[in-house]
Amino acid sequence: MPTVLAIAAHPDDIEFVMAGTLMLLAERGWTVHYFNLADGSRGSLKLDPVTCAATRLAEARAAAERLPAVFHGPIFPDMEIAYTQPALRKVAAVVRQARASIVLTHSPIDYMLDHEIACQLAVSAAFCHGMPNFQTDPPVEPYFEPVTIYHAQPHGNSTPTGEPILPHFVVDIGEVISRKRELLALHASQLEWLDSSQGMSEFTATMLDASRTVARFAGRCEFAEGWRRRKHWGFCGPNDDPLRVALADRVLEVPSRLA
Repeated sequence: MPTVLAIAAHPDDIEFVMAGTLMLLAERGWTVHYFNLADGSRGSLKLDPVTCAATRLAEARAAAERLPAVFHGPIFPDMEIAYTQPALRKVAAVVRQARASIVLTHSPIDYMLDHEIACQLAVSAAFCHGMPNFQTDPPVEPYFEPVTIYHAQPHGNSTPTGEPILPHFVVDIGEVISRKRELLALHASQLEWLDSSQGMSEFTATMLDASRTVARFAGRCEFAEGWRRRKHWGFCGPNDDPLRVALADRVLEVPSRLA
């Protein structure tokens, strides 16, 4: 079966911007893999780092099981995601284990560096998927089928300095929005943290509002996730667009991209 791999920075990032698309792919027979690079250990005002990491690991595992998805454990503490050769070898091993046809990851430009560096690692790891001379950790044989990368919308649909970022297209997730909200709600430890640190007084409501905003880019659905396809060089064929093909009945173009 075809495989999609979601690579994000922290527990709950996948649920915020990718989970609807993942659920629709799973319904169509795709195998889903779920990989947060950081352990979430700094995301609390009350829990110590070890307890916080354990709590968030359990929440992420529960969300992956509910998706359903194959779970891959974190490799960094929060705020320590770094583009290094040891890290790239670990992320590339997961790409090869999944034999991903699609990699979903963060926007190359986002509101925090953990997201941006997670994106960089995801892109380079996917680039290495067919390199026999690149050794992964643990060692995994390369595969040579194409892999196509799609970037999720950044927080606020803009750069950190406010310039707007439009998706190439959106995926109508209306039929799975209730399930997406349930998945995000599994990350219950984040309710107080996101309220105090980022002003999200009810983080599932924040996700619903963000999904409505993305839907307005296409104007023909109520809830959506936005995607930009990365250039094909080194990854796939110039016309490969497997996400659009797999979810053709749920894909809506963003009109301003067609002008």
